[in-house]
Amino acid sequence: MSALRIAILAHSTNPRGGVVHALELADALVKLGHEPVVHAPDAKRTGFFRESLCETVSVPASPVGSDITEMVEIRAADYVRHFENPAHRRFDVFHAQDGISGNALATLKQRQSIAGFARTVHHIDAFRDPKLQALQTRAIVAADRHFTVSRMWQAELKQRHGIASVVVGNGVDTGSFTPNRDGREAALRERHGIGVGPVILAVGGIEARKNTIRLLEAFTQLHVMHPHAQLVIAGGATLLDHHDYKQAFAAARSSLALPAHAVIETGPVLQQDMPALYRLADVLAFPSVKEGFGLVVLEAMASGVPVIVSRIAPFTEHLRDEEVVWCDPMNAGSIVNALATALTPELAGRLRSRGPVAARRHDWGATAAAHIETYQALRERTYA
Repeated sequence: MSALRIAILAHSTNPRGGVVHALELADALVKLGHEPVVHAPDAKRTGFFRESLCETVSVPASPVGSDITEMVEIRAADYVRHFENPAHRRFDVFHAQDGISGNALATLKQRQSIAGFARTVHHIDAFRDPKLQALQTRAIVAADRHFTVSRMWQAELKQRHGIASVVVGNGVDTGSFTPNRDGREAALRERHGIGVGPVILAVGGIEARKNTIRLLEAFTQLHVMHPHAQLVIAGGATLLDHHDYKQAFAAARSSLALPAHAVIETGPVLQQDMPALYRLADVLAFPSVKEGFGLVVLEAMASGVPVIVSRIAPFTEHLRDEEVVWCDPMNAGSIVNALATALTPELAGRLRSRGPVAARRHDWGATAAAHIETYQALRERTYA
């Protein structure tokens, strides 16, 4: 089979799950002999958050305000403007990873500038704005082929829209995420004021679906048992508006009897620093109420960090009872019990040794290979 030239479109250049997936997928496709090019709107003109084997394109991005619906429309229009140039459309396959790029490709298909496209549905959100909800739906149903990262979202896609999809899963780079220290740890510890711990790490910023307020409530109870414990909240670069939830988190934090240094908000962390940050943690806390897959769980496990995670799909699809500590994400008491359990020395030791073994089940090469048959069908449609 000849090499496929694939345009993979992400929503931004920031280290969010869908963007990480796009770059890792593309790098794995390069290793399989194909020619993927990852695109993303780049408002800051700083490029992607990490270097890659694949080619990347920073699409010129127009100024946007705080209105999410308007932002989606503007970013989709930025994409359309880029691909209006025939020289930018010399691909066998177009593949959207999100609602912004899905709407852009839907418009290009409507204008007959492209024959069709594939869409990965990482998850489906519930938006209050009916216009934004309609844009999300259009970005899904206009696609010609569909991928999902878990069986849960495969079933949701079938139930909501009658759409069949291919489950491709996710992977983890076990060369970068490893228990072996690389010398970055001491500088990171000093930069962020991380003490002796125990250190509870949460990755993904402060968001409702990350369940950050309930995690804070659980941590407050844990702090009574472990007075030197710290909750480190990393990340948070997102296109969505979480202002109200962040305000509620700040109010909850100020009302709790915690010393200032007990809760650390790092903001976005450089990708090359993430493995070291995981290794500084005693536990990764991931009590999310909704996820497409939860890549950071695999990254933490590959780094030898015990994980507490919500006993919900999709986690229950790819994690085993002996590999993590489960919690009920709707119950702060359950979360604190899981944290306390994961910190017990004997169990922590077992989880640290099992994590890297579990992570090796999730290979980006297998994820990339799961796309090829669908890509080939789209190419044949294009050249028919």
